Formats: sequence, structure tokens, C-alpha cells
Amino acid sequence: MKNKGKQILCAVLSTVLCFGVSVGAAACGEGTTSGGEDVTLVIWLPQEDRQYAEEVTAAFQELHPEKNYTFLFGAQPESDAGTAVLNDVSNAPDIFCCASDHLRKLYNGGAINRLGGALLNRLNNEIDAAAMEAATLDVAGDKQTYGIPYTYNTYFLFYNKAKLSEEDVKTVDGILAKCSEKEQFGYPLNDGWYSSAFLFGAGVTYDVEYDANFGEVKIDTTLDGADGIAAAQAMGRYSNNAGFKGDSNDSKIVAGFEDGSIIAGVSGVWNLKSIEAILGDDMGIAPLPTYTFNTETNEQKPLKAFAGYKLMCVCNYSTVKADALLLAEYFCNYDNQMKHFEMRSYTPTNKKAMQEQKVQDDLCCSVTLQVMANSQSAASVPTTWWTPLESLGNAMITTQITDAGVVSQITSAVANIRKGV
Repeated sequence: MKNKGKQILCAVLSTVLCFGVSVGAAACGEGTTSGGEDVTLVIWLPQEDRQYAEEVTAAFQELHPEKNYTFLFGAQPESDAGTAVLNDVSNAPDIFCCASDHLRKLYNGGAINRLGGALLNRLNNEIDAAAMEAATLDVAGDKQTYGIPYTYNTYFLFYNKAKLSEEDVKTVDGILAKCSEKEQFGYPLNDGWYSSAFLFGAGVTYDVEYDANFGEVKIDTTLDGADGIAAAQAMGRYSNNAGFKGDSNDSKIVAGFEDGSIIAGVSGVWNLKSIEAILGDDMGIAPLPTYTFNTETNEQKPLKAFAGYKLMCVCNYSTVKADALLLAEYFCNYDNQMKHFEMRSYTPTNKKAMQEQKVQDDLCCSVTLQVMANSQSAASVPTTWWTPLESLGNAMITTQITDAGVVSQITSAVANIRKGV
């Protein structure tokens, strides 16, 4: 091991974070002994990417026989990685995968290594410009890049084609017309990542002012405006519908498709293989539906998803940054983005990979890009946004909420979202 901190981390990985005890035990051993320099790289990525990561790192080792690499794999979802890294930056992994909306807080915590030079030039040439922009911060007028985007990060609709038609899934009401207490529409209403789609579709906004280090100094929102309240009241009406399952996190949606209690659900590509294994040819994928914003006029508003990117970042505290950067770039190159697409249907950000016919023809990739085209950027979400939205959703899930009850909940949410106003 390269230092005491990594020895401690290895012990933690082998008991808590590793993809299996054998991985932790083997990785904490002596590694290979071909006579080259020994280098240990700790990598955090989702558990579902275990096989992919093993294949990529094995190929990387073959390309670099001059060194003996030991790879420690930590199971860490991208959605939580930024927080986990900041819990102990000095003992954080060398490489970690995270959502692009974590970038500012990771910069503020000094946790991420800036990319530059020939590496940055290669990335700008090879990766989609919008994706690279999502990995870049404007620091006092200086564009600084801190991660490598390897796929898009948004969500869409899965549905059972034996139960619902393409016409049904164009609207929430169309879906619910075919649902019942025994066959429901799963939507994570108590997760702001998903519930915000109702609000953004109605035009709700937030605004964040940062200091020089991207610390939040002022946060405001229009959530308590007329449109925000009307959108939230629509959420409340749907939550009161017996066919609407508002506490549907990822695992409940997959389990619901498996036992038949869910016939449509909102999730992302990370659950595609699980749902496909259950539904087979009956698995349908579609962009997010519209919802009834005004019941008197039947005015429809789009569910407008959060959208960002998944980044591979190198920790600023890594003692083997050169190796970590080399491996991170390798993970995100054309060949390995295509491998990721073939193994998990992840939409590539590599420009050459995006033009491959198999990617162009893939329904999941097509729907992902459709959702991205009508989305809310996840680049500067206020940190105060998430908990109040979770509380709002839980209030709707646990009670038959009234329109007046929604207004009370919105008032409380906004008081907790705003800062320095």
C-alpha cells in the first residue's frame, strides 16, 4: 500500500464497500510480481459496473506491463459519491464516478483534480461539447474542467406493453386510466430528483449566487408562485389516486414490475437490464408523459426531467494522480464507452461512439436524448432543494392531501430552500 490512509481505506473497502470479500482480500494482497513498479488504484463506481470495471482494468494492465497495478473497487452509486468523498477527502478513492451536479461542492471541498494540457485537448476533441461543458466550472472567468463525462444522467418512462399502449403513455392520466390499486404507476414522488419534473414543467425556477469558491451565499425560488402551487397541487391529486404509487424508489419499481403490481414506472438506464429481464419483449420505453396542470381546462404540462451527466473524476488527494488520470481517460475512451453501451445500454458521450449505427438505432439512447433536449440542467441545483422536496413528497404519500395542505407544505418547503433572501 502506498500510505497508511490507503491501508485503512482498504480495510473499509473489504468489509463495507467492496463488491465482495474476495475482491477486498485479493486487492489488499501483494498484487502481481513481474518486477515493475507497484501501483494501487482505488476506484469507486456503482456495483452494477463491477464486471465492466474488471474487464476495463484488466485490459488497461495489459497495455501497461511496465507497472503492476492493483485495483480496489468500491461500490458507490454516482448519486451519493460526492457526499461520500467529502466525508473524508484525504482518504477518498483515487478515481470516483459522480453526478455532474456534485461538481461545485466537490470544488468547494478541494476534492477534485483539475484537468488540463494535452489530456484536456484530447477530451475536447473526442467528447461532446455539451457534456464537456457540464464538467467545467467558470472560476472568476477561467474555464476549468474537473471530470470526464462518460454518459448522460436523466430518467424516462418504463412500461409494460401488454398493459399499456403507446398512446396511453403520452399522459399521466392515460397511464392512470389503465391502473388500479393492484396495477400501479410507480413514481418517486418523495425524491426531488424526480418530483421536480412536475415543477419545472410548470416553469418553476431557482437561482443560486455563489462566492469565489462556489459556496452558496444566496438561494431563491419561484416555487411558492401561482404556477408552483398549481403544479404541486397536481402532484397531490395524483398521489391521492389509488393507481399512483408515490413511494416508488428504484428497487420498488423493479420489484413491482416483477410481481406485476407496477405496470409503468419512472427510472433510468441503470434499471434497464433488470426490467428487461423481467418484461422481455413487453418492455416499453418512452419519454416522460405530460400531466394535467389545470383540471378545469385540461391544460397539459410536460414532466421536465433533471438532466446532467455522469463524470469520472480524480481525487485531488490521490498520491498516484498520473496513473489515475491515465486510467480515467481510458475508462472514457471510444472503445470503453462502446463497451459500456453494449453491457448496460449507457448512451455514449464520445462523439465517434454517438455516431455508431447501433447507438443511433437504440431505443434507450434515443429516448434519453429526447428527454435531455427538454430538460432542466442539473448544473447548479441548490443544496437546500432536496430535503424540502422529500418532505413535500412524503406529506403527499402519507395523507390524502388537500389543495390547502399542499399550500402549507409549499410554504414550509420554500422557507427551508431560501437562503440569504
